[in-house]
Amino acid sequence: MLNPATIRLVPGTIIPKAVGSAGLTPLANPGRFDVSQLVLDDLRSRIRHALLVDRLGPVEQARMTATEVMERSSEMARLLGATYGRLQAEMLTPLLLRAVAILRRRGEIPDIAVDGRLVELQHRSPLAQAQAQRDVQATLRWLDTTRQLGPEAAATVDAAATARWLGEAFGVPAKLIRAEEPPVPTPTPAPVSAPPPVAPAVAPVPVDAGVSHG
Repeated sequence: MLNPATIRLVPGTIIPKAVGSAGLTPLANPGRFDVSQLVLDDLRSRIRHALLVDRLGPVEQARMTATEVMERSSEMARLLGATYGRLQAEMLTPLLLRAVAILRRRGEIPDIAVDGRLVELQHRSPLAQAQAQRDVQATLRWLDTTRQLGPEAAATVDAAATARWLGEAFGVPAKLIRAEEPPVPTPTPAPVSAPPPVAPAVAPVPVDAGVSHG
């Protein structure tokens, strides 16, 4: 209870209140809204979108199964595939090529060319590894299919080259993979000379003993 007749609303005034009461409180305005909170919520939303946090739904349970983890990882890789491809093609690769060109011009590295044959750029980010895992799964399915088609289809598989490619995709150290041996040159057979022509045999002419020369 508050009696307005017993109080003075001047600076420094002490307003007594009954024990257990809330005292003098401001009236709440139902139409008032906090603009600063709206700005903060919008800022948080943009930050989460820039960091690619809101691309997947929230985790419903505290503990996820292995299948759910794999599915969420696959979904994340599928959603971010286009973004990762653009970053790799439009920013990372040109930036690295420019850095190599500057270091080569200064003489700090040998005169090499990143042409994909002598020197090749390999991206080892988690998203690149996820893409490599999908390629590995597709290759393994292809190998299973060729084995089911019979020996003729299995004969088209280069086992050594396939094993090397799988090792590189899995990130196996290079020292554990046997280097590809250079092809052995096939000896060229020596030309066979034709035998010399054989002269035909001439039979001797018989001489008549009864004829005299006079």
